[in-house]
Amino acid sequence: MANRSDDATYVEEALQHLGPVEVRAMFGGHGVFLDGVMFGLVADGDLYLKVDDHNRESFDQAGLAPFVYGGKDRPTTMSYHRAPEPIDDWGTLEAWARGALDAARRAAAAKRPRRVE
Repeated sequence: MANRSDDATYVEEALQHLGPVEVRAMFGGHGVFLDGVMFGLVADGDLYLKVDDHNRESFDQAGLAPFVYGGKDRPTTMSYHRAPEPIDDWGTLEAWARGALDAARRAAAAKRPRRVE
């Protein structure tokens, strides 16, 4: 992926089967959102998808490495793993993308404060 508009368009087109995906610039990369949750990120031209305890093992077994951010004090491994290539092959990407969206929704639900009545 060559530049911001190319990256965004390429990812949005690859993931369009999920719904109205938005790719937004953030922190030197791009976040990939659907229904208000971030389920992917684009960094250095690569797509990474959200992982949690439900789908991480599949990414690990496929050799899809985690995104590591070179933080101020030390590298930080984030809860996103590289997407399988090619990302424009929906037959290959679908299960991975849906799993990432589910992981993002679970993470968002866990962060929501419970209403005290």
